[in-house]
Amino acid sequence: MIVFDLACDRGHRFEAWFRSSSAFDEQGRKGLLMCPSCGSNEVAKAPMAPAVPAKGNARVDRPAEQAASPDAPSQGGALPPAVRQAMEKLAKLQADTIKDSTYVGDKFADESRAMHYGEKDTALIHGKANAKEARELIEEGITIAPLLVPFTPPEDAN
Repeated sequence: MIVFDLACDRGHRFEAWFRSSSAFDEQGRKGLLMCPSCGSNEVAKAPMAPAVPAKGNARVDRPAEQAASPDAPSQGGALPPAVRQAMEKLAKLQADTIKDSTYVGDKFADESRAMHYGEKDTALIHGKANAKEARELIEEGITIAPLLVPFTPPEDAN
C-alpha cells in the first residue's frame, strides 16, 4: 500500500491509500477519486514532504517507557499499533458487512433508485458511483455510505 497527499480543485487536502501508483492513475482515469470534503472529482497528487531520515550519528534514543507507549510517534513510516489495529478492525467490519451484499458494479445508482422507489425488492448491494451520482442519490433521500477501505471488485480479484 502507498499513501498519497491529494488535493481537489477547491483546495481541500487529504490523504488516500492505494495498492500502487498505477492504481491511483487507474482510479483517476475512471473518475473514482473524490474529495471527502466537497465531493469534487478533480483530484490530483499534492506536493509531499520527503521522508528524510536523521543521520546515523544524530539519532536520539527515546527512553524505554516512551518507546513502549501506544501513543508514541511512529518510526520509519510504520503506523502506531493502535492505528494499525483500528484499521484492521475497520477492514474486517467492512468485509463482514459486504460478504452478504451483492456487487452491482457501475449500476449502483440505478439499482439503489429502483429499490428506493419500490421497483425492485430491497436488498444489500455495493458497487460504484461517481460523486455526481452519489450527490443525486442523497438529494433524492436515498441512504448510501462509502466503503472506507479500498475494495477490489470481483472482476479484478484473482
